[in-house]
Amino acid sequence: MLAQLRIKNVAIIESVALPLAPGLNVLSGETGAGKSIIVGALGLLVGERASSDDVRTGSDKATVEGEFHIDDSADVLRALDAHGIEAEGGIVVLKREVAASGRTRAWVNGTPVTAGVLASIGRLLVNIHGQHDAQSLLDETSQREMLDQFALAADAASNVAELHAATQESRAALERRIARRDDAQRRADYLGHVADEVENAALRPGEEDVLASEAARLTHAEELTALTREVGAALDDGDDTISPRLGHLQRALGALQRIDSATERLQGLYDAAFYAVDELAREVAAYAGTIEHDPARLASVEQRRELIYRLSAKHGGSVAKAVEAGRAARTELDALDSAAFDVAALESALAAADSELEAGAAKLTEKRRVGGARLAKAVERLLPELGMPDGRFSVSLRPRDAVGASGAEDIEYRVALNVGHDERPIARIASGGELARVMLALKTILAGVDRVPTLIFDEVDAGIGGAVALMVGDAMRRVGERHQVFAITHLAQIASRAAHHVVVRKGARGGVTSADIAVVEGDARIEELARMLGGDPSSEVSRAHASELLAGGSAVPLGEAETAAVESTGGAGRRRKGSSTTGSARRRG
Repeated sequence: MLAQLRIKNVAIIESVALPLAPGLNVLSGETGAGKSIIVGALGLLVGERASSDDVRTGSDKATVEGEFHIDDSADVLRALDAHGIEAEGGIVVLKREVAASGRTRAWVNGTPVTAGVLASIGRLLVNIHGQHDAQSLLDETSQREMLDQFALAADAASNVAELHAATQESRAALERRIARRDDAQRRADYLGHVADEVENAALRPGEEDVLASEAARLTHAEELTALTREVGAALDDGDDTISPRLGHLQRALGALQRIDSATERLQGLYDAAFYAVDELAREVAAYAGTIEHDPARLASVEQRRELIYRLSAKHGGSVAKAVEAGRAARTELDALDSAAFDVAALESALAAADSELEAGAAKLTEKRRVGGARLAKAVERLLPELGMPDGRFSVSLRPRDAVGASGAEDIEYRVALNVGHDERPIARIASGGELARVMLALKTILAGVDRVPTLIFDEVDAGIGGAVALMVGDAMRRVGERHQVFAITHLAQIASRAAHHVVVRKGARGGVTSADIAVVEGDARIEELARMLGGDPSSEVSRAHASELLAGGSAVPLGEAETAAVESTGGAGRRRKGSSTTGSARRRG
């Protein structure tokens, strides 16, 4: 439970420490005194959006801190352990700080955490029901979640959601494979043509350069023959060619050496030149032997070159890319051979997933059917206690054409709140006040299965008064037997049913508006109830009325509807004795 809420520099609140007790706690005060600010501060502890507007004028930062006693709550302990946080002595302290710049920081038991972690832990400790939350009854998702909570079907619903996701993935995989197969079949002729023409061409990297060289020789065969003859003739064909003249040169060099031995080095140069010319003559003769004038071969080479150019241009601009295109086309064609098997396997997997989903949805439907009947009976038992003696309530399960992520049916709450009227969807029949009371009835019953220890009700008493307000107060007090309840109210009838009454008042400090709180009991509480009744707080009549209200709310037993709800869920709810006395703690500035 929430033992104390400390708020500093939030909106008009300078500094308050709000002590709370087990059972039903109420917060009252004049309009604009700051009651909703306290609920907003609580919201910061459960991850609601923070803003620099939350910071009190003239302050650097706003701080909210909540001290919770968790009584070894398994859910909370698991959440703390997941983030490496210890709860010493069963106490959890949540803290959030909002700077004037808008930047926020958060801590759990002194350990810095993100706002998301703070929210995940805070929502296990506090459930806030604002004055507009009754409108959630008009939302089908909220109706379904309430039913699943009461019917203990949350795990079954999660299982259906997971099975539905798996089925959708199986269906998507099948559709993708069929699409690939059909696309490949449409392209089969083209793919076969590409694969065949590239494979039949037997393209080789570098081949185009070799063919280009051969084509040049074949094209210029006659010219090459004439040139090699000319070179051969110049080297060794007649008295005036190079070879005979080198012989004459040898004789002259020999004469030089006989006269001057220093010229012997010239002989080496001559020998090198002689052998080079001789080698050149042999190579030219050999090259001349390779030259052939073959028009048929030239045509074949040019045809091959044209094929290589055409395939390269068609499939990426190079031989390598053309070869890869042929390989890819063949791979895709080969995939067609296994497509039928792949599709059959995926169809089998989808059928199995569908079967599991249908089975899971059927189990969920049964839980909802049984739980819906129990919930309807429990709500109908409670409606007279909330001022609707002729009220009827039912839970309708409308089958869907196909199982969805949330099950095989749509959930609809239906009511008839006046005698002689047929049941209709709650969105079409209930007024604002009636809607709030139906919501309170549901919350009263769901308290038996709700594991969140602290419930906050922010002015859910809108649109009611008189005897109905007393009934609502009694119902909230009964919820307080299993949870700590903290209610913001304007109605004395509800406030009189509380075990712990806190008043917020607005004043001024140093010329700046400020809100303070005080725990009231005894004569001070009678005075506050008299004020809430709209009379003169000092009037004997008003005070007598207030005293009467307090006396009437001294003992309110657990009602039949709540008892049935607890029993129907196997005792999942916890009954706790509410404290009928309050401490004398006063506000701390």
